[in-house]
Amino acid sequence: MSLLVGLVVFSGISFLIYGIAYFTSPKMKSEFIRFGLEKFGTLTAILEILGGLGLLVGLMLNFFLLISAGGLALLMLLGVGARLRVKDGFLDTLPALLFFVLNSFIFIESIKIIGD
Repeated sequence: MSLLVGLVVFSGISFLIYGIAYFTSPKMKSEFIRFGLEKFGTLTAILEILGGLGLLVGLMLNFFLLISAGGLALLMLLGVGARLRVKDGFLDTLPALLFFVLNSFIFIESIKIIGD
């Protein structure tokens, strides 16, 4: 298994878990309330689930990998912004930052694959 495939699988499964957790964990919903973004919780969870599925499908169809990785990178960049806005500490912000970097890397690599 290549590094890229491993990262895609890791990110895809992680986003599926995070997205589903919104519907099953009161803590996840309370975070959106704390951020002042309760209106966007369900949408964000659905986008995470679709993005996670898109990454996994993207292992076979690169177009889905490109769109999903780009969308999830944007979503995580917004997540970093939300954490900074409420003045969360570095450790609380780190997961969103790492998933932003990870999905940005996947996005860039998927562009290279299309170019080949």
